[in-house]
Amino acid sequence: MKGLHTAKEIREALGPARKSDKTIGLVPTMGALHAGHERLIQTARKGADVVAVSIFVNPLQFGPNEDYAKYPRAFPKDLEICERSGADLVFAPSAEEMYPLPQLTFAEVTRVSEGLCGAFRPGHFRGVATVVLKLFNIVQPDRAWFGEKDMQQLAVIRRMVADLNLPIEVIGIPTVREPDGLALSSRNQYLSPAERKAAPALYRALQEASGRIRSGERDASTISAAALAILNEEPLVRIEYLEIVDPNEMQPVASVSGPVRVAAAIRIGNTRLIDNLLLGKNDQD
Repeated sequence: MKGLHTAKEIREALGPARKSDKTIGLVPTMGALHAGHERLIQTARKGADVVAVSIFVNPLQFGPNEDYAKYPRAFPKDLEICERSGADLVFAPSAEEMYPLPQLTFAEVTRVSEGLCGAFRPGHFRGVATVVLKLFNIVQPDRAWFGEKDMQQLAVIRRMVADLNLPIEVIGIPTVREPDGLALSSRNQYLSPAERKAAPALYRALQEASGRIRSGERDASTISAAALAILNEEPLVRIEYLEIVDPNEMQPVASVSGPVRVAAAIRIGNTRLIDNLLLGKNDQD
């Protein structure tokens, strides 16, 4: 399998499928693929006639002091994973291909993007929404698959698609985890052995919140305090946030009266980790 590197190439490659009214699926990624991405591609394979995977480390969604330069890149291995997972095409543009001119036009989803990670990474979700909109315009998929680990990103994209009347079905896939509960992430490879040992505290905190809600606790501050206590037991963890929010607009709730997301972000050493659980109507484990 070879990667396609220009918008012209991917459009031409998808032309026959589009003329034949085949369903086109897109799995957008930043590469450094792992088992979570494999699940996305395998699920897309079942839900589309033709599956395209994009691999692009998007500079617009990184802040000036973030890890754009050192973000893991493993293109040959990524191609192998795409092929064995069932992808038909890989679109791997350069930054110059995606942004041939200084970018003056942006997509921005207000409210949904403003709390949680948005509060700690200014401009991040504007960069996400902009690049996803560009990918949607280039590939013109019928369906697109995203991981629920990045649930705020998923909520931003869903709202953008709804607000702009894009004819695309956005599908979320549950988080894939290590045996100890740590959510798979390309950034996990940054962790030292000691940091990796400490990292599952994030999932344990979310499980504590889940247990409190399932046992009948409804006060969000009480639930959050119990979960934060788990994180505070781990000396290597620095907490950015732990909040209970509604699943659609990502706004904090004072009381749990329906489905909610318990979401958290921490730092261990120089590595930032995020995770969440959907609780209520369709509980995650």
